[in-house]
Amino acid sequence: MAAMAPLARNVLVTGSNRGIGLELVRQLVESPNPPEHVFATCRDLDGPRGKALQELAAKYSPVRLVQLDAVSLASVQAAVKEVETQLNGKGLNLLINNAGVNSQATLQSAQQEEMLSVFTTNVVGPIQVVKEFLPLLKKAALEAGKDGLSCSKAAIINISSKVGSIELCVKILKAPMYSYCASKAALNMVTRCMAEELKDAGILCTAIHPGWVKTDMGTEKAPLTVECSVQGILNVLASLSQATTGVFLDWEGKSLPW
Repeated sequence: MAAMAPLARNVLVTGSNRGIGLELVRQLVESPNPPEHVFATCRDLDGPRGKALQELAAKYSPVRLVQLDAVSLASVQAAVKEVETQLNGKGLNLLINNAGVNSQATLQSAQQEEMLSVFTTNVVGPIQVVKEFLPLLKKAALEAGKDGLSCSKAAIINISSKVGSIELCVKILKAPMYSYCASKAALNMVTRCMAEELKDAGILCTAIHPGWVKTDMGTEKAPLTVECSVQGILNVLASLSQATTGVFLDWEGKSLPW
C-alpha cells in the first residue's frame, strides 16, 4: 500500500508552546508521513512556557523552533528570514494562525487599553503574519503545479471561535465577552477577505473553531480534550478544497454561521 501523503510538506504554527498549538505540532510530527518541516513558533522559546516545545524539538527532527511575536513586525520579519533560509528555496504550504489571547471583559469592565490589546493580538497579529509570509505561500502555490485549492498546496488557517459568530454568540454565552467575541468576529471577516483576495493566487483560507477545549484559555470545565480537538482539526484540514475556502468550520467539519 502506498504511503499516505503528508497534509503539507512545510507547515508553520503560531502560538505553539502550549495548548492547541503545541498539540498541533505534536500530532503533525507523529503522523505516519510527517511534514518535512514544522516551524513551531512562540514569543519566548527559552522561557518556562517554551520547555515542552524544546522537548518536542529534541525528539522530532522536523520540528524547527522559531521565535515569533505576532504583534511585533520586526519579530515577524526576522521569523520570515529564518524560515526562508531553512526552506532553502521552497515555499510554505500551510500557515496556521493559532496565537491568541482571551478576555472576559463585559460592557461594564471593558477598558480601551485592554480592548486594543486583544484586537492587536487576535486580529492585527494574524494579518501581519500572513502579509509577511505571503511570498512563501505564493511560492508554494506555484510549486504545486496543480489546479484547485488545498492545504497540501498553500493554505492559511485562522483559529477562530464560535463566539465570534454574530448569530451564535448570544446563544452560547451567559455574559458577553466583548473584547474576545468582537476580535474573533473581526478575524472571521479577515478570513473572508483573505479567501477572496488570495484564491486566484492558489491559496486557500479558512477559519476553524476548535471547540471548547481543556486548555488554559478553555479551563478544565471544557468538555473536549486538546488531543481530540486537534485530531479533528487535522482531519478537517485534510478535507479542505476550493469549495471550502472562505468558510467557517468547527473541529468536526460542520459549517458555522458568520
